Amino acid sequence: MGSAHWQTRLQTPFPTSSIGMRATPGCGAFRDRACFQPFLTPLPPRQPIDAIDSLAFDPLSRITYNRANSSRLGNHIMSQVTHSKLLILGSGPAGYTAAVYAARANLNPLLITGMQQGGQLTTTTEVENWPGDPEGLTGPALMERMKEHAEKFDTRILFDHINEVQLTQRPFRLKGDNGEYTCDALIIATGASAKYLGLPSEEAFKGRGVSACATCDGFFYRNQEVAVVGGGNTAVEEALYLANIAKKVHLIHRRDEFRAEKILIKRLHDKVASGNIVLHTHQTLDEVLGDDMGVTGVRLRNTQNDTTTDLPLMGVFIAIGHQPNTQIFAGQLDMQNGYLKVRGGLDGFATQTSIEGVFAAGDVADHTYRQAITSAGTGCMAALDAERYLDAQ
Repeated sequence: MGSAHWQTRLQTPFPTSSIGMRATPGCGAFRDRACFQPFLTPLPPRQPIDAIDSLAFDPLSRITYNRANSSRLGNHIMSQVTHSKLLILGSGPAGYTAAVYAARANLNPLLITGMQQGGQLTTTTEVENWPGDPEGLTGPALMERMKEHAEKFDTRILFDHINEVQLTQRPFRLKGDNGEYTCDALIIATGASAKYLGLPSEEAFKGRGVSACATCDGFFYRNQEVAVVGGGNTAVEEALYLANIAKKVHLIHRRDEFRAEKILIKRLHDKVASGNIVLHTHQTLDEVLGDDMGVTGVRLRNTQNDTTTDLPLMGVFIAIGHQPNTQIFAGQLDMQNGYLKVRGGLDGFATQTSIEGVFAAGDVADHTYRQAITSAGTGCMAALDAERYLDAQ
């Protein structure tokens, strides 16, 4: 059983931009992975919680905590096991879409939100590419609408984070901070988080010029200079995308050769030849420079002679990969580079993992597309697969 805590934390307040001021984007579009992805961190020690009513209510989230028949045992809450036919882990587009479809199929799903209610999309400001909303809306507003849609069909939503799972026995068993749960079928929609370098200055400017999503935030840097940090497919793809928007893109890589696919390398060199992209090889990001309004530049360190160079620019895109939130499933479900492996194919049960009755949706099983719309689509698929599975039992 995994022991890592499934948790994401919002690192910065929502950014803003206004006419006549430098834009400070946080995520111009939307996806389960936000531009300044909150990352997985161990939870602090649990604090004593007094046993209270059978249902505790969070006035801010309007989501019920599960404390049924709870009693104190040391600093922990012990409660009776809550059983559901279908349990959904995650409250992003994949999780809520799965809940809507499952509830309409009379599966009476229970959805566990995770620490960040609404998923990564709650860190998004303007959402301009959600089909059917030409005027745009905010990420939190979209997630609130999804939650209300799921609740309309009587989805039970509980605020908890799961820190232990047991999938080798039936029913499946999950343990959280506020309760213990069993289910006959499970949909995992815990998402993925962008990796960061871990620099203090990088952390300080997340959402204020430091991003991990070019397709989200590139729009804010039209005719400006930006930097992309990384040397693989993600970094080259981000640089190529930004080259069509920004005045100039500085691609920073610690080695002399890029690890991207050959076709991407060819496109990269074409952009370099045209002057849209400038390569900075044998360089690492030493520090993000900025002021109260956001990023103003970067300081690079040469890996060969240890000299530093400052580049004035407006945005920094970290593209060193992503980390799916799958730690608690390690050793129980088949994975590839941390992403849950699903069945795929054309014969049904495309979202099934290596264990029958356990399905995956959204970024947790997607290292390529990572869009809210694709996450929602796989959430729908997972719910339909779960319905077929449960009907056959």
